[in-house]
Amino acid sequence: MRLSKLFGKTLRQTPAEAENISHQLLLKAGMIHQVAAGVYSYLPLGWRALRKIENIIREEMDAIGGQELMMPVLQPLELWEKTERDLAFGKSLFTLSDRRDRKLVLAPTHEEVITELIRRNVQSYRDLPLLLYQIQTKFRDEPRSRGGLMRVREFTMKDLYSFDVDEEALDISYQKLIGAYKRIYERCGLPSVVVEADSGAIGGKESHEFMVIAPSGEDEVIYCSSCDYSANAERAESIKWPGDEEEQLPIEEVATPGVKTIEELANFLGIPKSKTLKAVFYAADGELVFVAIRGDLEVNEVKLKNALKCHDLRLASDEEVKEAGLVAGSASPLGIIGIKRLADPSITPGVNFVAGANKPDTHLKNVNCPRDFAVDLMVDIAIAQAGEGCPRCGSKLLSTRGIEVGHVFKLGTFFSERLDATFIDRDGVERPIFMGCYGIGIGRLLAAAIEQNHDEKGIIWPLPIAPYQVHLCPLSMDNPEVASAAERLYLDLEQEGLEVLFDDRIESPGVKLNDADLLGMPLRLILSPRTIKSQSVELKRRGEKEAEIIPLEGVAKRLKAFFAL
Repeated sequence: MRLSKLFGKTLRQTPAEAENISHQLLLKAGMIHQVAAGVYSYLPLGWRALRKIENIIREEMDAIGGQELMMPVLQPLELWEKTERDLAFGKSLFTLSDRRDRKLVLAPTHEEVITELIRRNVQSYRDLPLLLYQIQTKFRDEPRSRGGLMRVREFTMKDLYSFDVDEEALDISYQKLIGAYKRIYERCGLPSVVVEADSGAIGGKESHEFMVIAPSGEDEVIYCSSCDYSANAERAESIKWPGDEEEQLPIEEVATPGVKTIEELANFLGIPKSKTLKAVFYAADGELVFVAIRGDLEVNEVKLKNALKCHDLRLASDEEVKEAGLVAGSASPLGIIGIKRLADPSITPGVNFVAGANKPDTHLKNVNCPRDFAVDLMVDIAIAQAGEGCPRCGSKLLSTRGIEVGHVFKLGTFFSERLDATFIDRDGVERPIFMGCYGIGIGRLLAAAIEQNHDEKGIIWPLPIAPYQVHLCPLSMDNPEVASAAERLYLDLEQEGLEVLFDDRIESPGVKLNDADLLGMPLRLILSPRTIKSQSVELKRRGEKEAEIIPLEGVAKRLKAFFAL
């Protein structure tokens, strides 16, 4: 490809709207173009890299017996209503009506459609197992699109669905996919880690995410310093500080004028935040819920939503709290009537907490559970933090940042039972099919590759997914000898089957070299009057500082052998 003909121009300045490294570099390199918030066009260089990722994924899916198909983006809303996932996805689900006022969905995922397809085509255990996948466009109306390709409203996903006769067979399929995913990331030049994850709106009893570790990652990964425990912060559990052993004291009322927050309360009384009880009010599907948690901890809203089994969860407004007869800033689980009460187990090992008194400017000392109050549900709803104990071995937990590049779920029979996808087993008994689903966001994987592989000058593409293998960069193209040698070398490289980006522009050496570093192809070849004089060419690997001078004669065959390794 001649750079003079390539659609898409490099930029000298970083676009102001670009939030992270991959977003900045993809825009500067002319690989993507923003059409609207969370909606991007892929320009030729970006599209070539994306297609290479797709091809790697296809090869690995086919290698484990996957069969590729294609399902529609437009889906009838009735299918989603049968599984109630229209409620689970909520406002992130794009909906529309056709000319006959029939409600349709722009698919964020395809569990409903694939299950309906299986229902009509699978009758017997002899038809199973099945691994069916597609690479298709998805739509999710994210509340805030950000990070370029990291969180978008229209994206390309590889989604595979497994169908098995029982849970044991599902486990086999699940492990088979985990192995295939590991090979995909290795082939893309991206080391990844597998972590426990929350199933979210997809559902299922077990799920894992594949994380690429990167400081810019939007996800926090909690992992053990000793054993192999690791989990997304949404899912992570931990052993909390148990509190001091002391005798339970009588409740004592104390005036706390102007004190509203846990920080202010701890400072006012000269106690650690861990000796306080934090009261938080939520609206869960419109119902007011009281949550109690130790004052030094934060509520994990994903865990809370799962515990409440609700579709919509948000912090209650001050008006809602006031209408319920509660006092924000001085609320207490004591004496609460007619409101569902949840508490985190962190409040039970400790004793003699300070809590609100349900009246202004007043708190209670020496509050203990269950002596002084009861709750409707005691469940882990705390955000796990680095420094706490590992739930498996008790060792210290650590944390890092990561980018989710894949997610796998054991769905079990959730969809098959609701959509009547059954099979006849060996004994002639009708049973629901066991399902799993396995997704890779391809654009996000592209962005993650750049987040992990760049320097201050630009992208450093891993070879398997680089748009081109070689960047041929002749300097002084207005010099007839350089131009002639560059044209011959370009033809020689292409005849050897190499993918070459040929910078045939008449530009200054600075512009050409800067663009070569920005675009980040694995190998750069430089021709100049100096190298032509010595019948040589300068070869430089993008990730290395030093270049080497090699003979011009036979360079195409030499590079062909290099890329064949």
